[in-house]
Amino acid sequence: MIPRHIQKIKSFLAMDILEKLELRRAAGHPTISFSLGEPDLQPPESVRRACIVALEQDFTKYTATQGLPELREAIANDYLRKYSVIVDPDQILITGGTSPALLLAFSVLLEPGDNVIVSNPHYPCYPAFIEYLRGEPNYVRVHEEDGFQYRPEEIRKKITPKTKAILINSPSNPTGTLLPDDSMKAIADLAGKNLWIVSDEIYHNLVYEGRERSILEFTDRAFVLNGFSKSYAMTGYRLGFVIVPKPFVRTMRILHQNFYISANSFVQKAGIAALQEGEKYLRKTRQIFDERRKVMLEGVKKLGFTVAVEPTGAFYVFANAKHITNDSHKFALDLLEQTDVGVTPGIDFGSGGEGYIRFSYATSVEKIREGLERIGRYVGVS
Repeated sequence: MIPRHIQKIKSFLAMDILEKLELRRAAGHPTISFSLGEPDLQPPESVRRACIVALEQDFTKYTATQGLPELREAIANDYLRKYSVIVDPDQILITGGTSPALLLAFSVLLEPGDNVIVSNPHYPCYPAFIEYLRGEPNYVRVHEEDGFQYRPEEIRKKITPKTKAILINSPSNPTGTLLPDDSMKAIADLAGKNLWIVSDEIYHNLVYEGRERSILEFTDRAFVLNGFSKSYAMTGYRLGFVIVPKPFVRTMRILHQNFYISANSFVQKAGIAALQEGEKYLRKTRQIFDERRKVMLEGVKKLGFTVAVEPTGAFYVFANAKHITNDSHKFALDLLEQTDVGVTPGIDFGSGGEGYIRFSYATSVEKIREGLERIGRYVGVS
C-alpha cells in the first residue's frame, strides 16, 4: 500500500491541464496556453553558446556536490550588486532547479509533526514538499484586497512550538504581487532560535513596477531559493540554487551528495554565462512581459473578471471569476474542451483560490488576444 503521507499529496492541476492541452494539440486542435508559468522566449544566446561549448569540450562529468566555484561566486556577486548583501559562496548550493532546493531545506528543518507557515492561496507544490517529509502546512489565509500577501499579525497568531519555518514568495505565484517592504521586515523579525524564513525568490528579475527585495536584506536567518528558469527562460535546463544559513551548510551538502550528487555540469556553465552576460537580455525580457501584462489585464477586465490588486511581477494575473463560477476546476476543464484555451483553476492554489482563475501571460501578445477572444465568446462577452 502507498504510505498515507504520500496519499495526501494532491495532483498539480496546472500540469493536468497542460497534459490535456498537449493531447488536444497532438489531435490537431489550435490550442493556446495561459496555464503554465513557462516563458515562450529563447534563453540568451550566451547561455546557449556556453552549453554548446561545454558539450563540445566534454565538460559532462560530475562537479563537486556544492556546484562550480565560478557559478557560486557569480551568484554571490549578483546578490551583492542587487541587494547589497554579502553572501559567502560556501553558503550557496547549486541544485537541479529550485524544487530539490526546497526539499533539502525542509529536510533539515522538519521533524514529523512540525509545521510550516504557508499562505492560502499559495504555489500548489509547497504543501507537497512539507507533507512528503511528514510535516504539516500551517495555512494563513491571505486576502484579495492585500494582493493575497501576508498580514504579519496573522502569521504571529499561527505560530506554535512546532512551527519551524515561514514560507514567503515575492513576487508571488499565483498573483504576481510583491510583499511590501514593511511586511517583509515584520516577517523577518519573527524569525528566532528555532524559526526560520524560507524565501522563494524565483521571480526576481521579473518586476515591472517598484523593485523586488531579498529577505537577506532583513535577516540572515533565512533559506533563499532562486534559479534561472523564469527570468532567463531556462525551464528545461533545470538549474537553481539555495543560499543556506551557515549552521545547515554541511548537512545540506551531505543530503545533496546522497540524493542528487551534483547539478548538471554543462548547465552550470550556462548559468555562469547568464549572470555574467545576461543584463541586456533581462531588460528586454521585462519590457516584453510588461507589454503582455498590460494586454492581459485589460483583456480579462473587459471580460468581466476583476483584479483587486494588479500584478507588478512574475507573469500571472489572478482574476476573480466568482461572477461566472464557484467551481474553478470544472470551469477550466469546460473552457479547454470548448475553446482549446488552457487556464489554471484557482483551487489549484488552495481553498483560498476557489472562484479565481490564473492567467499566465508567458506567451505572445497575439496569442493573448486570440485566447481572450475565445474566452469572451465562451462567457458571452464579445
